[in-house]
Amino acid sequence: MRVDAQRNLEHVLRAAREVFGELGYGAPMEDVARRARVGVGTVYRRFPSKDVLVRRIAEEETARLTDQARTALGQEDEPWSALSRFLRTSVASGAGRLLPPQVLRVGVSDDGDGGVAAAGDPRVPQQRIQPGTGELRLVPEESATAGASAGATAGMSAAGASADGPVSLAGDDGAAALLEVVGRLVERARTAGELRPDVSVSDVLLVIATAAPSLPDPAQQAAASARLLDILLEGLRSRPV
Repeated sequence: MRVDAQRNLEHVLRAAREVFGELGYGAPMEDVARRARVGVGTVYRRFPSKDVLVRRIAEEETARLTDQARTALGQEDEPWSALSRFLRTSVASGAGRLLPPQVLRVGVSDDGDGGVAAAGDPRVPQQRIQPGTGELRLVPEESATAGASAGATAGMSAAGASADGPVSLAGDDGAAALLEVVGRLVERARTAGELRPDVSVSDVLLVIATAAPSLPDPAQQAAASARLLDILLEGLRSRPV
């Protein structure tokens, strides 16, 4: 690849991460081109459809989160410290806001109130939807596309990353690897009695996909994000009876 072509590709990928992180995967390709300061034709030459670009970003960010989770597992002996480190690192990197919406699908309770049901099983989800479990699961692309903008992606919307159009799931292998390693973090913390028993893998990923409102001052933004994460961490932690 020529130097200028490589530079344009890097600009497009960086712009896509920023735009999708701020506006969600429903943001148009024109916004990505404008942020990258290239023509929209340049974007389409590298990525023939928006779905191809979304998949590239989602796969890269899923892999980044998996590496962060593995690092936390390998370098922290205390279960709560490992889980907390993963959450803080992931929120700081912004990778959680770029997870494909389908990875954040959670079961909705069967009583019709639209609430998310509790889950007690942190294992890697299966590819079969099991309503009422509240646990994450990988879903086939055709069904995921149909439901990408449903209420099950509310956590992604809170992060400014809702899906308005067809968005393919990141590679199943990459998503499964992320769910498996985060499941280990959750299981360790739960077994140690430091995590609420009703907290699932889905809850943890929803936390890292949630962002504080954008503020004009970077210091205030950092403080707001840190404060929000502190509150969410306290909500995950078990308390003596």
